[in-house]
Amino acid sequence: MSILFPTSPPEDKLYDTTILDDESKWTINNAHDPGILKTDQGYYIYSTDVRMGGELTPGIMVRRSQDLIHWEWVGYALPGIPEIATEWSQAINLWAPDVVKVGDKYRMYYSASTFGSTRSMIGLMESDSPEGPWTDCGCVVRTQEGDGPNAIDPHVVNDTEGQQWMVYGSFFGGIHILPLDQQTGKPTIEGFGTLLAIRDKATVDGAIEGPYIVYHPEFKKYYLFVSYDSLFKDYNVRVARADHITGPYTDIHGHVLTDIDYRPQHEIGNKIVGGYRFGEGEGWIAPGHNSVLNDDGTFYIVHHARGEQDKHWSYLHIRKILWTADGWPVVSPERYAGEQEQDLEPKQLTGQWETILLDPSENDQIASEPLELHEDGSLHHKGQTGHWQMQDARTLILEWSTTTGELQRSEVKLLPSWDWERHCSTIIFTGMTAQGWSIWGKQIASTTI
Repeated sequence: MSILFPTSPPEDKLYDTTILDDESKWTINNAHDPGILKTDQGYYIYSTDVRMGGELTPGIMVRRSQDLIHWEWVGYALPGIPEIATEWSQAINLWAPDVVKVGDKYRMYYSASTFGSTRSMIGLMESDSPEGPWTDCGCVVRTQEGDGPNAIDPHVVNDTEGQQWMVYGSFFGGIHILPLDQQTGKPTIEGFGTLLAIRDKATVDGAIEGPYIVYHPEFKKYYLFVSYDSLFKDYNVRVARADHITGPYTDIHGHVLTDIDYRPQHEIGNKIVGGYRFGEGEGWIAPGHNSVLNDDGTFYIVHHARGEQDKHWSYLHIRKILWTADGWPVVSPERYAGEQEQDLEPKQLTGQWETILLDPSENDQIASEPLELHEDGSLHHKGQTGHWQMQDARTLILEWSTTTGELQRSEVKLLPSWDWERHCSTIIFTGMTAQGWSIWGKQIASTTI
């Protein structure tokens, strides 16, 4: 059985100072807090105003693609910061936009604030086109010092009954959700809405932000994605799920995302993306603030990540999401290059691999470790022996004993992919251990392919 691998994607040139003043070449560079939208004209990314080198231009960056791989610069959505946003927040740039289509109109929700402040505002713009021009529709929600929530990071989503909601917020008061009037795009109630997630400020500075909700019709669950910890150091993406859009949202262990008394706090929420480095090439740090695309039943996570050598450079990452049998999202360890899910044979998996365990207590960059899969079904990992077998043509079971004698069992999904570190085709896996931790792997040497 031959494997259909993706073709070679455009090669990244990281830290390219020659493009600093040429926005047309900012394909994936200077992307931060990306929100994705699928339209008849292609896929669009709207992102926070950031820039490495030179003077910052505010107005919300816009990029477009036909395949989620090749991105072109469109321009700025707005000519600057709306007057109402400047007057309230004194913002110098706009953050974390989210664009949705309602009827024949496109609505852009944006954040205006300054770092460390809760005097913030979520504003609304409207257009007939995903590329504008945009008309100012005023304030959606705003907060000030002393309020519980922080009015940033909006995401607008419909529930299964057709009611529209806006989830928003940050580590100042947690994540909240408000019902919206689809005619106006604004809240139907007074106040800040229902609390969905929060962390204990006394132990972790309450670092939680960038909420995004998607519904999976097969599992009949709503999934809340959020980012934990420091933006420049140990940012990582967590997920929990609920039967109702207003929660409660629980992780694989049943921990509720509003439980500030549970210890340790870092165990709450399934960690699905974090800083990492495979053996070859440079790794990534502080990946996070994601959106999610459901593209006719195929899911992708869209986020930014920072280069290992210089964290001031932020880049756009898109990765395929696969799903465990019991309905949890797991993320590809490699960026999307057009890979397709397909059946594999056991003989195609033998050889040398690298694997990364996304330990929720270790959110700095995690380095890969060697893994060997042998033809007789045995495996070696960190000096320990174990066994592997295919559960089906797309699922692999790994079992080995840890140094303390405990059995480590992982169920992972297989995917022919592109190796961005080594610039070649490979097979990857992504899945979960029996304890609910995400685990990644990629094949670096095969005995058959």
